[in-house]
Amino acid sequence: MRPSALLPPSRPRRTLAAALTGALVGGLCLAVPLSASAAEPPAVTAHYDMTHAGNQLLDISGNGRNATLTGFTDASFADAGGDAVLRFKKDGYAALPKGLVTASDNAFTVEYTVATQTAANQFGWVIGDGVGAWNTTTLGNHVFVNPRSGESAYSNAVLSGIRVKTGTANGEVRLPNGGGLNAGFTTLTLVGSGNALTLYRDGVQISTNTHTYAMSSIIPSGTTLGYLGRSLYSGDALVQADVTDVKFWDVALTQAEVAASMPTAAAKSAANEALLRADLLPTVLGANPSADQVTRNLSFPSSSNGVALTWASQNAAVISNTGVVSRTVTADTPVTVAATTASGTVITFAFTVLAASPSADLEAISLAARTTENLPLVTTGAVNGSAITWTSSDPELVTPTDSDYVAPAVGSADPFAGGGLVERPAYGEGDRTVTLTAHAVLGSATVEKTFTVKVAEHGRSAPDAGYAAAYFKSDGDEKIYQAATSGNDFFTFSPVNGGAAVITSTTDTKGLRDPYILRSHDGDKYYMVATDLCISCGTGWGPAQSAGSLKIEVWESVDLVHWARTNGIDSGITVNQPAAGMTWAPEAYWDDELQSYVVFFASRLYSDASHTNSDKLYARMFSVLTRDFKTFTSPPASWQDTGYARIDSTVTKIGDYYYRFTKNEESGAAGTLEAGKDIFLERSKVLTAPTTASSWTADPSQTWQLTDTRMTSLETGQSGEGPEIVKLNEGDPNNAGGDGYVFLVDNYSAGGYRAFVTTGSEIASSSQADRLSQRANWNVRPVGGLPSSPRHGAFVSVPQTVLTAMHDWTGITAVESTTELAADGREVTAEVTAADGGDVVGTVTFSGGDWSETVALHDGSASVDVPAGVASVTATYDGYTDGLVATSTSAAVEVTGDLELEATAATRCVAGKVSLVVTAKNADDQRADVTIRTAYGDKTVALAAGASISSAFATRAASIPAGTLTLTGSAADGSTFEGAFPTPAANCG
Repeated sequence: MRPSALLPPSRPRRTLAAALTGALVGGLCLAVPLSASAAEPPAVTAHYDMTHAGNQLLDISGNGRNATLTGFTDASFADAGGDAVLRFKKDGYAALPKGLVTASDNAFTVEYTVATQTAANQFGWVIGDGVGAWNTTTLGNHVFVNPRSGESAYSNAVLSGIRVKTGTANGEVRLPNGGGLNAGFTTLTLVGSGNALTLYRDGVQISTNTHTYAMSSIIPSGTTLGYLGRSLYSGDALVQADVTDVKFWDVALTQAEVAASMPTAAAKSAANEALLRADLLPTVLGANPSADQVTRNLSFPSSSNGVALTWASQNAAVISNTGVVSRTVTADTPVTVAATTASGTVITFAFTVLAASPSADLEAISLAARTTENLPLVTTGAVNGSAITWTSSDPELVTPTDSDYVAPAVGSADPFAGGGLVERPAYGEGDRTVTLTAHAVLGSATVEKTFTVKVAEHGRSAPDAGYAAAYFKSDGDEKIYQAATSGNDFFTFSPVNGGAAVITSTTDTKGLRDPYILRSHDGDKYYMVATDLCISCGTGWGPAQSAGSLKIEVWESVDLVHWARTNGIDSGITVNQPAAGMTWAPEAYWDDELQSYVVFFASRLYSDASHTNSDKLYARMFSVLTRDFKTFTSPPASWQDTGYARIDSTVTKIGDYYYRFTKNEESGAAGTLEAGKDIFLERSKVLTAPTTASSWTADPSQTWQLTDTRMTSLETGQSGEGPEIVKLNEGDPNNAGGDGYVFLVDNYSAGGYRAFVTTGSEIASSSQADRLSQRANWNVRPVGGLPSSPRHGAFVSVPQTVLTAMHDWTGITAVESTTELAADGREVTAEVTAADGGDVVGTVTFSGGDWSETVALHDGSASVDVPAGVASVTATYDGYTDGLVATSTSAAVEVTGDLELEATAATRCVAGKVSLVVTAKNADDQRADVTIRTAYGDKTVALAAGASISSAFATRAASIPAGTLTLTGSAADGSTFEGAFPTPAANCG
């Protein structure tokens, strides 16, 4: 960049302000003004050629009227072949000093040389001060020029006018639409003379109008005359344009003087081409990191900044004339590519195409060190297109590539060919590690690389106990807000975070709209996607669809309070293709067959990246796949293209079918769809099946079948968009039958969401002959219970921990637990429950006296045998490593248990009589008092631990039958024993 900050105003420089020669510069289509050889413009009151020093835009006229810069740095200025260009990127403005134009009469002239492709509500320059709302006195009176308007009546045309508020009228008088800018830099000159304003484009008059105002009502009394790049209307954005020269006169120039003063066409062409060179390279490179590291196709736009371009490659076999890069080279190959402008100027670029290597494909792979999701084990290299297969050290934990994988006949193919499916360990079992090896083949080269991944155990689950919402508020408030229900009743929403925005964008377009929250397939985290669009920044709806963001904004969270970017940087993720016009209302749903998330969004699709065609620009729906919301398949697949505009799809699955609600974006009927700006319903067994027509009789196993249309406007009386479908929680009072759903539609011009309560069976049974929306029970609920004025957003079920975290606006805190202990003899069992009814894992420690033992929980239960000598036991739940459930201790229980006593009986003959001999044994580890009871008498003895004793009982009979004896015992700890043992028959006769 030319170090203009170091140049004094008097230093010579090539200037665009050279006299017009009258010659045409070929291809720029600049009209030649009248010969101005004899016209000598009067002296300027200020001349800004974009020389700057610090925060001063220098006045090189010698009058010392420097303008003050706000928001710019040295990097905001570019060197365009010796001319300085201030690149306004909606990031700054210059405050003009008083004295450039006075209030003594209505005579003034402003010459403004500019190039921009951005159509928006923006001011290139303005005389006047007072930033404020429309039709208020806070908004100061002014004269302005917008170089490229986004308004429908001035679409892509120059808009200029004068405003002096009178009474209740805003007082704005506009010049008629005289067309847009010429290619490249264009000089716009506005001349005020008496009660007329006249606008010139490159010296040729294109518009004029009269008014009844005086500049004395406009020129401010303060030190600021007006601005470059800043609108006084608070709803407008700062300008996005390249500006190279601005002059002011306090007199009205004649047409000849206008033509004589302005920069020559040749000078503007040279400056434009110098900027083209700098601007083109990033566009041409696309996904390639630099010109000397080309591995992917290049992008050759057919125009840039309004200048037509043709492209030619010096080696079309390596880089084609359309930018296709061949990877068949065996050595790094330099290639020169030339871009020729309409004026014949040739801009050359030197590229080096790198020889293909499978190693580069493996180096480009990034896998999470710890995963809660299936892994994106790619089968095609992102750099060189190597064929990649994967093996797994534990196929039961993570599947390898399936060599027999066959793509389905309908819907998207699995880009991972069956690989990367994760079987997470159960909650409480802990993480497990797997080694994955990628084998890449390219030509005759084969390389391998290993990745070590920790597979996370399943997260804790708990019953859903409420609902959360995310939304934006209006076209003037494009931030993400959240709300939560007070309990398990869907219609009890209130704002969280004190009603303040939860996420405000400071990157990309600086606007966030249409947030959608999806709970992960395993339920232990949430993903949020949003549209990258800022209408309040001055973007018109036309440019928003023709040159909108190709990104989606993506975050993840476990508590819906703390959000983190999935890509680790404060920026969105590009998922759309260069030929796309916008990326609107992204949503996502889990695909059971693909075992991946399908992300879908609305977009226009142009013929190529130049966006120059004007046909077939209806919105349609596209889809991409992801497993981690960080990497996405590319390019997007066409999902819905019926020849009519569609946006805002949302999906739910009921039984074997996916059900899709979508907005008809046409102003009227769209084929079978009978009304515009309303919602229709379709079903399919294949989530990614393409739709090419709206058909009541379509086969839902092959495509999507229409089952309802014009679902809301007849009930709400309003157009609707942003549909959402939510399955109601068990226990919700709105879900008496257990199959309840809430359907919501955003009445965008009438306060936001309205709700219909229905059931899954009602949705599933809708058909052309019996449409859901024409049944008697399809009724919109009264207003109330939803977040205040929510615009296109999302609603999702949450457990109590998340609901509490949102209301308290803190992280998830441990839920209370209860530990209950029961004894069965000397076996004690602890049952641990969580207050929210969710999973409990971890350990329980049993203790009594000097004894303790720790046991793992299984299904919330743990048991242990208490040793003898321990009479009272308590159990303490120790928690788990995740800290999600608080510890708790049971009440003590008395443990009596059973003594371990044994008895055997034998007989002997004494003097012809039978004698019964009983041996009692104390197998316990404590002393016991033992009583032996027989049919022939009782005896009580004391037995030490482990001791035995034999006692004889005289029967006084020559023979005895078989019988039983009873053994009872007790110990000091309260343990007891009672048992019966057999006695044998005997005959001593």
